[in-house]
Amino acid sequence: MVYIYYDGPKRITKARELRRTQTKAEKILWDRVRNRKLGGFKIRRQHILNETILDFYCTEKRLCIEVDGPYHNEPIVKGLDMQRDEELEAHGFTVVRFTNDQVILELETVLVVILQTLQNLPSDDHSPLNQKEIGNYQPV
Repeated sequence: MVYIYYDGPKRITKARELRRTQTKAEKILWDRVRNRKLGGFKIRRQHILNETILDFYCTEKRLCIEVDGPYHNEPIVKGLDMQRDEELEAHGFTVVRFTNDQVILELETVLVVILQTLQNLPSDDHSPLNQKEIGNYQPV
């Protein structure tokens, strides 16, 4: 599967809805990583990647950050998460996962893990995810 930036209206609508209805843990984490607050890295929330909406994503480093609630403890959901993570990693993305409780109760540790991961990953300045390419359109 080739990963491209996807602008489908259904995904955009869903991503907007997810931004409006963030969990407590997502709100807490977003407050600490938005506006390049974490090491100067640009982190996006509810980022669309193909048919997937990632909780948080750093385009420059191709880092996917997921914050999982209790729903993700269900065996079927765990299996789907593992499958999705393996597919993303096979295409050069790095995935880190935290539980809601980890974000709420151990925020500083979570931030250190994210920052160290970002610092250790190579930059991906030529990723198609850094550019929105439609036909010959090039962002300014």
